[in-house]
Amino acid sequence: MGLFRFPVATRRLAAVALVGALAGFVGVRSLARHGSAAPLQVAPIRVSTAGTAPARAAPLLLVVDVEGAVRRPGLVRLPKGARVADAIGRAGGLTPKAQRAGVDLAAPVSDGQQVLVPDGGATGAGAADAGAGSSGPISLSAATAEQLDTLPGIGPVTAAKIVQFREQHGPFRSVDGLDAIPGIGPARISELQGLVVP
Repeated sequence: MGLFRFPVATRRLAAVALVGALAGFVGVRSLARHGSAAPLQVAPIRVSTAGTAPARAAPLLLVVDVEGAVRRPGLVRLPKGARVADAIGRAGGLTPKAQRAGVDLAAPVSDGQQVLVPDGGATGAGAADAGAGSSGPISLSAATAEQLDTLPGIGPVTAAKIVQFREQHGPFRSVDGLDAIPGIGPARISELQGLVVP
């Protein structure tokens, strides 16, 4: 009757403590027998792709027509951000007769553009005139200010505006794009048809 001499609350507290101690003892024995507890396994979450098209990062390629004094004229494919020098290199490089000064190698190229490399085969006083326009149309996106100055109705000031415009806005996509240049209107563009290419 020794235990029953204590109040009911005290007996309950003693019982809870005894059960807790027993549970701790069993847990320690279990860990000692089986080692450390196994890590919790969680299945990865899988996102359903049903009904959605797979995203493919297709390379952005430009198609450029390289003509004139190059070793392999024709269409070349270039990555976005390529320059005229890249287009000419892909076309085999310049021929010995190419007029190197007639091409702005640093100009960016755009899809569908034609890069025309003038043939500097003329000699003597007529060589500069031949490079200016008689060897073919002048590329608005690649010509120097001096070449543009030789076009009818285009003086040095307007030629400089054309070069500045393409440096700020990128290469020309059409001859009609000249309409954005101050001082060049539809009549002047009509005169330049056949003499220039984008």
